[in-house]
Amino acid sequence: MKHLAIALAMSCITFGCSQKAENASNPFLTEFQTPYGTPDFNRIKPEHYEPAFLQGMEQQNKEIKAIVENPEAPTFENTIVALDNSGEILNRVSGVFFALAEADTNDELMALEAKIAPMLSEHSDNIYLNADLYKRVAALHDQEEAGTLKLTTEQHYLLDKYYKGFIRSGAGLDAAKQERLRAINKELSTLTIEFGNHVLAENNAYKLIVDKKEDLAGLPESAIAIAADEAKAEGLEGKWVFTLQESSRLPVLQYAQNREMRKNIYQAYTSMGNHGDANDNKEILKRILTLRLEKAQLMGYTNYAEYVLADNMAKTPQNVMDFLHNLWGYSIENAKKETAELQQIMDREGKGEKLEAWDWWYYAEKLRKEKYDLNEDEIRPYFSEEDVRNGLFYVVNKLYGITLTAVDSISVYNKDVKTYLVNDADGSFLGIFYSDYMPRASKRSGAWMSNFREQWQGVRPLIYNVASFTKPSGDIPSLLTIDEARTMFHEFGHALHGMLSQCTYKGVSGTSVAQDFVELPSQIMEHWAIEPEVMKVYAKHYKTREVLPDSLIAKIENQALFNQGFMTTELLAAALLDMEFHTLTSTDNLDVVAYEKQVMDRLGLIPQIAPRYRTTYFNHIMGGYEAGYYSYLWAERLDADAFEAFKEHGIFDPATATAFRKNILEKGGSDDPMKLYHTFRGADPSLEPLLKNRGLK
Repeated sequence: MKHLAIALAMSCITFGCSQKAENASNPFLTEFQTPYGTPDFNRIKPEHYEPAFLQGMEQQNKEIKAIVENPEAPTFENTIVALDNSGEILNRVSGVFFALAEADTNDELMALEAKIAPMLSEHSDNIYLNADLYKRVAALHDQEEAGTLKLTTEQHYLLDKYYKGFIRSGAGLDAAKQERLRAINKELSTLTIEFGNHVLAENNAYKLIVDKKEDLAGLPESAIAIAADEAKAEGLEGKWVFTLQESSRLPVLQYAQNREMRKNIYQAYTSMGNHGDANDNKEILKRILTLRLEKAQLMGYTNYAEYVLADNMAKTPQNVMDFLHNLWGYSIENAKKETAELQQIMDREGKGEKLEAWDWWYYAEKLRKEKYDLNEDEIRPYFSEEDVRNGLFYVVNKLYGITLTAVDSISVYNKDVKTYLVNDADGSFLGIFYSDYMPRASKRSGAWMSNFREQWQGVRPLIYNVASFTKPSGDIPSLLTIDEARTMFHEFGHALHGMLSQCTYKGVSGTSVAQDFVELPSQIMEHWAIEPEVMKVYAKHYKTREVLPDSLIAKIENQALFNQGFMTTELLAAALLDMEFHTLTSTDNLDVVAYEKQVMDRLGLIPQIAPRYRTTYFNHIMGGYEAGYYSYLWAERLDADAFEAFKEHGIFDPATATAFRKNILEKGGSDDPMKLYHTFRGADPSLEPLLKNRGLK
């Protein structure tokens, strides 16, 4: 719902006499003419995007005008529902365009994104700063407050969402402040895209080229084969190329005996966006923080975190800080103990070396082998991408009765994308699921879920998951690490939240929930990925089809708490860094890298561990998790406690699964999140399961 309204007189100049023909050929201007209304990627061309954005905003502007000029008194239907249903073309083109901008971008799309972003920002401001529209929404809000307007719970939360949206967008500000807010929003829309593009460019620019086979000592054959394929693709046949993609970087850090290789790739990763060149992000981030602070203060808040958190479960920065610092006290002590254990291994090698950050994964793997007789590489043959996916589908079928059936008749944006028809236990249609799991240069790093179409009354969603798992090579399929298997389950948890939604209105359906609640459905799914009962179903050796033996399952269970001090500390460090940046009350003379060091020193972070994401490539705080990276741990308190309910009654207990589906997955943002959790669990979430799962207590 973002774009600049184009004057009618200019539309003739823009589209000329060919507008009718162009409209007929542009697939975004009507519902997609496909069996399930899926995006018609066979017809979509780059030149379709901009005209569709322009016409999409023009359409929505007319719809807003009709709401405002309606001579009837405002009602829930003629104002809130009409607003919720507006922008059909814009929603359709945005769903596709921004999916590709993240998962399969190119120079043309990046240039268009930079051009469109400020237009979208202005279009959104034109809606939320429309005084007459705000009056109608506020009138309904006041009527409900006075008890003269009776709404269902879902209707209340939809009205509340829009009313707060207007307030939080500056509808109550004077004209001068609104104009300044417009300028801030427009500049931020461009800067956040620029930040992300720099990270992608840095990621793609780095190549660790190995031309001596002895330098590959310690690396698994699968990692070596993938690096050889990468080199061949780069025209460097006979050599090996490693990249900053996690599936390429981590095997080097975890297994390479060559310490300089480990140092090289670690430092390249942790210095992305911090080289003083065209891709440097330091000044961009400072400018973003400055603008966010100014925006918050325009709204009457002390800092940006206050502005963000007012609409979250946590409510205040102090609540978040108390939560994070409480966990920090446990995690840093565990991390220090782990450091001492790793240093002991190094000391036994007699090289006189001190543990550095680039040594951690390598010696942690040695310690895993020593303590648990487990080398992660011996597990991977049992976790092919196909088998893990089959295990995931087995789990959701057992829990919720849903089935996913592969279909090849649905067009996709990249050959790596697979599509599935999703049906409920009674055979009814639930939606379409797209999976896009392979890494490529056109894809941003990380893993995520979103949709081409959201669920609402009478309309089922089109959901996708994106990740960058280990590539196949030759006759070796994609073999996942345990973390990658968890990630697949995690992202499908988000997909379930969108897919099982049973809401009447788009604005509160699916994942349209408080930011620190949205990770509950995803994180709880991770638990099933490594349950012994589940692994015995899906974990099969890709060659022999032997089921993962009990001996390896026992080892996986025994090392469940292994390295948790490190993992929790790096996550907490990033969450606290995010909060520290967004609780600043002044950015004068701010050096973002120096400030990161100051924050970490104040926390007592040890030099062998860096924040999971450092300042200059912290993409999460560009794309919706600003002052919100804490959400993963906040929601973990919920998911760890919620999974206890399954363990108490059986991990596939029908009654527990039904309660979770009905009270969490189907409800979206149609009720208060803590009330929904209470209805499912019958009590407040306990912190104890989280502490136990992370070995912190």
